[in-house]
Amino acid sequence: MELFEGKVRKVGTSLGLLIPKEVAKEDNLREGQTVKVAIIKKNVELINKMFGSVKAKGFKREHADRAI
Repeated sequence: MELFEGKVRKVGTSLGLLIPKEVAKEDNLREGQTVKVAIIKKNVELINKMFGSVKAKGFKREHADRAI
C-alpha cells in the first residue's frame, strides 16, 4: 500500500483522482484496473477519531545525545 497525495479534478460531471506516475509504476497499476482508495483529509480531528491520539510525555535530553 502506498500513501501519497493526489489532486482531485473534474472529469465530465464526476471527479477523478490523479495517481502520480511513480506510484502507478511501483504498484504496477494499469488503465482500467480496479483499486480501493481510502480518503484522509487534512483534518486532525478526523484522523484522531480514525487512529486515536497519542500524547507523549516530555523527556530530558542528555548532553551526549546532542549533535555537535
